[in-house]
Amino acid sequence: MKGYTKPLLLIFIILLVDQASKTWVKTNMYLGQEFKILGDWFIIHFTENNGMAFGLEFGGEFGKLFLSLFRIAAVAGIGYGLHYLIQHKYHRGLIIKVAMIFAGALGNIIDSVFYGKIYHYAGFFHGRVVDMFYFPILKGVFPTWVPIWGGEDYIFFRPVFNVADAAISVGVILILIYQKTYFKEEVVEEIGPNNEVVEE
Repeated sequence: MKGYTKPLLLIFIILLVDQASKTWVKTNMYLGQEFKILGDWFIIHFTENNGMAFGLEFGGEFGKLFLSLFRIAAVAGIGYGLHYLIQHKYHRGLIIKVAMIFAGALGNIIDSVFYGKIYHYAGFFHGRVVDMFYFPILKGVFPTWVPIWGGEDYIFFRPVFNVADAAISVGVILILIYQKTYFKEEVVEEIGPNNEVVEE
């Protein structure tokens, strides 16, 4: 179990917080209900989505089933990758970030696979993902000269998300930021006339 303790603990904590927050929202709020935490900047807004992270859709019943099965396959792949990274002693920072991504993906799978059955609105693999965090920090109107969106209202940050989505996004962003540290190439020293050769 050497090398597994911290990643597994992090996965457990993310899953616990994710599922506890979703369960509280699901059992204490009605769909569409919201209340403000920090004025209009941070709002708890109960919504559900049938699709991917941040409310993206993958339509229809077959689309929903395919997405749930795809998520399971993806999580299995990430889990294997995490195991591989630990076994081959990759950078600890990379292992922790992959553990975050794994936990987030697994958290949303629980919703997709089980919530429909638990809350009696659909069968297995057809559950809806519970979202609640909403940060409409900036609001305004695009100038008329902006192509496509000119004159339309905008909100930043518009998507409503959950702890699992946040874990995935933060994990991916940090891997991109620190990729040079995590994926250092070993410099192989070439043997030349000026290299010393030590013989036993």
